[in-house]
Amino acid sequence: MRQILFIVTLCWLPAMLVAQSEEKPKIDPTKKKYFTKELQGESPTLDGALDDACWQSVEWGTNFIQREPFEGKTATRETAFKILYDARNLYIAFRCYDNDPSKIERRLSRRDGFEGDWVEINIDSYFDKRSAFSFTITAAGVKGDEFISNDGFNWDSNWDPIWYVDTKIDEQGWTAELRIPLSQLRFANKEVHVWGLQVNRRDFRAEERSHWQPIERNNSAWVSSFGELHGITGIKPQNQLEILPYVLAQAETFEAEEGNPFATGESQSINFGVDGKIGVTSDLTLDFTINPDFGQVEADPSVVNLDGYQVFFSERRPFFIEGRNIFEQRLTSSEAGGSYNSDLQFYSRRIGSSPHGYPDLGDNEYADVPINTSILGAAKFTGKTTKGLSIGILESVTQKEYAQIDFGGERREEVVEPLTNYFVGRLQQDFRGGSTVVGGMFTAVNRDLDDTGLDFLHSSAYSGGLDVLHRWNKQMWYVSGKAVFSRVNGSTNAITNTQESFERLYQRVGADHLSVDTTLTTLAGHGGTLRVGRGGGGKRFNFDAGLTWRSPGLELNDIGFLRSSDETVHFLWAGYRIDQPFSVFRNMRFNYNHWFSWDFSGLNTYRAWNVNAHAQFMNNYGFGSGLNVQPYSILTKDLRGGPAVRKSQVLSNWFYAYSDFRKKIAGEMNMFHYWTMDNSAHVKDYSLWLTMQPLRTLRVSFGPGVTFRRDDVQWVDNLDFKGDTRYVTGRIDQKTFSMSIRLNYTIQPNLTLQYYGQPFISRGRYSRFNHIANPLEVRAEDRYELINDDQIVYDENDDTYAVDEDLDGQADYWIDNPDFNFVQFRSNLVARWEYIPGSELYLVWSQGTTNFTREIDGGLLSNLSDNLFSNKAHNIFLIKYTYRFIR
Repeated sequence: MRQILFIVTLCWLPAMLVAQSEEKPKIDPTKKKYFTKELQGESPTLDGALDDACWQSVEWGTNFIQREPFEGKTATRETAFKILYDARNLYIAFRCYDNDPSKIERRLSRRDGFEGDWVEINIDSYFDKRSAFSFTITAAGVKGDEFISNDGFNWDSNWDPIWYVDTKIDEQGWTAELRIPLSQLRFANKEVHVWGLQVNRRDFRAEERSHWQPIERNNSAWVSSFGELHGITGIKPQNQLEILPYVLAQAETFEAEEGNPFATGESQSINFGVDGKIGVTSDLTLDFTINPDFGQVEADPSVVNLDGYQVFFSERRPFFIEGRNIFEQRLTSSEAGGSYNSDLQFYSRRIGSSPHGYPDLGDNEYADVPINTSILGAAKFTGKTTKGLSIGILESVTQKEYAQIDFGGERREEVVEPLTNYFVGRLQQDFRGGSTVVGGMFTAVNRDLDDTGLDFLHSSAYSGGLDVLHRWNKQMWYVSGKAVFSRVNGSTNAITNTQESFERLYQRVGADHLSVDTTLTTLAGHGGTLRVGRGGGGKRFNFDAGLTWRSPGLELNDIGFLRSSDETVHFLWAGYRIDQPFSVFRNMRFNYNHWFSWDFSGLNTYRAWNVNAHAQFMNNYGFGSGLNVQPYSILTKDLRGGPAVRKSQVLSNWFYAYSDFRKKIAGEMNMFHYWTMDNSAHVKDYSLWLTMQPLRTLRVSFGPGVTFRRDDVQWVDNLDFKGDTRYVTGRIDQKTFSMSIRLNYTIQPNLTLQYYGQPFISRGRYSRFNHIANPLEVRAEDRYELINDDQIVYDENDDTYAVDEDLDGQADYWIDNPDFNFVQFRSNLVARWEYIPGSELYLVWSQGTTNFTREIDGGLLSNLSDNLFSNKAHNIFLIKYTYRFIR
């Protein structure tokens, strides 16, 4: 109880200091205007010197206002800019004043690193007040670029346009000159243009953010609050044409397997393909890829999954992440958080994933099965018209994949993945200057299953969605609604599997509102979210409340991501923010959350509350902490088709603290504790993240983490006992250690070396096997009946536990030994040289090793080192050369 009181006090005591908060100056919301002129004579030389005569023809844009830390005050160090244009380019000059130029931070990083001092321009050339193009340049000359959408809610750093820049440091501070080809922007075909404009600066030394057009920090509207750029006339949209062919040479080494003709220990291959971008109109762009390769993409982090739910991995492939905002349709995006926030109508990782099938091998048969399904080609058509209509269409075809099977030198093939077509269509229409947005989305997956033997897959899967967002009162208040409908078709085998899958479990004992129909060849469902809230507008208090649901028949996982179905959740988040510095604090915020859920029979399955607080000091150190209370929870999927089972009452708390990340050495620590009131489960999780910048060109970081978990009712198996089912659980003692290691060495902004490595070990030992007898009892020990020592015997030869429950001398059922010792190491070393803008050369070395055993000996770290190097690593070496043709 003392610990609980301490956490609550830690979260809420600082609120007493609020009265000391300094009143911030009133921010003038009047739109500022900058007037440019057409370039006359020679264009400026991009050397950062700003000494070309053409710059004298326009005035400086000045009078920057702080956004952080002292919102509304004049910037500590002034910033100024000028803009010129001609028929093909936009030219921008920046003057960032600094009274001590020797202290300007010029850290080198890869593109989009945003390290050190930087200045940034945001251009709403559509003038739709919803989207914009952002160009950032650091004092070291490193470029960053992002596409801004949804009025500032989405910033896509994977957008990589072609533009040019140079910087210089002089006695007044630092300067930058930019040339942005108009072909990289999108604007209307008209004579006179007005564009939205914003300029931002980061003063690294003071950790100060200032901007030309003042926008309150709590204002949820960004692009719609921009100032205006006037004076551009007579320019014509320039349809973009870029072709990017590639050629790739790859060699692999791995552990040879005696007798396996496919595991000889090495392989080589050469591949080629092409990417392209075509400006169909001034508003719409077609991107395409033929035979794409993503060998330079970083590997996914390691994970051990024991709860049955799908693991969500972020998309990392360039073609699918650039411009993805138009396709990202989350069923729920609540400020309250929650696992349902990961549900997506379109999840691009489904395209090109691992084959669904695997050959049934006989004795002395070996198989060569593709790791991923080959993408024959993909195209996406995206853009936004001058009338505020956003369009996104994506089409992709994946190859029919075969496993090669060898038996004594005789070869045969077996289909493991059918030829598949994926389609996504998305429309959004802005009304009232973007304050109201109405959209729709349609997805389709069609598989050619004829003569494949893969009738457990859906032959087709469709989903349709509608969404609306309405904001009012200066974008402060909002109400939104989303609805999605799905339909999958297939054989009776496929639809039965869908009904019985973990996401649905129609066969669940006691779920009278569900039943498996083995005659169905189609399944349909629906889901959605209703939300209302207040966010921004300069207000300290904001909230987000709503209801989200997933019907039992909803299925999105052919092309989307659905974690679970058969649930309705009410959520509420309320937050209070203090952004203006006061006392020793730079900023502070407090949050409250609660969640209640039901299944579609009306059974209340979850109730939980949370309070948390966060603060940053004036020295840029900070901390946060929270307390979660979960007095009631019913798990409907924990027994994999068994009855709903009660979960013990839970308390958990978390705490983090971090140092000033501007320093050469900085770090963050995190702690999470979780325990049940009846002591049937306990989790302790600790992690650390350290970053070191010994040189302006070198950044090293590593993050070790360790988790200790004990749970007395971890599901093991469902087994038959005299015509009845035993839902077997047991005590698991699990220990997990991982470390992420990153190294970034930037020789020049266009020549970088990056390393990522992750050793990972998770080991679990099971004991105290039991079976669920009274699933809804409050205390864990009342929910199960323990299998006593005289009822269970371990058989080393079969690696199983024989259970003689009725003590008649005969085993009633057998439990496979669930102990595990999983060790994995993954790493990527990538050298990247952008030898001319848009054209790149990659040298990549990827390494991985995985070891899984039942044996658990020694300590966690010693076990890690012993198992990491017991097998030969799988090495991939590749060279990838690209060249971009631009018209």
